[in-house]
Amino acid sequence: MNYLNRNAELRKVKGNIPNWLIAEKLGIHENSYYRLLRKELHPTKKKEIMKIIEELKLKTEEEV
Repeated sequence: MNYLNRNAELRKVKGNIPNWLIAEKLGIHENSYYRLLRKELHPTKKKEIMKIIEELKLKTEEEV
C-alpha cells in the first residue's frame, strides 16, 4: 500500500476543515492527530473522525 494513500478518504472528505479543529474535537493535540493519520486507522476510529468532520461542515455552513 502506498503510504500517501493511507486514510485518503478522510483527507478527501475534510475539505477546508483545519486539522487542528478536528484534533480539538477529538480531544487530542494537533500533532497527535497528524501521527494518527500516518497509519491506516481502524474503521471505528475512521467513523468517529468522519462524524466530527460532518458536524464541523454543518456548523460552518450554518455560519455562512
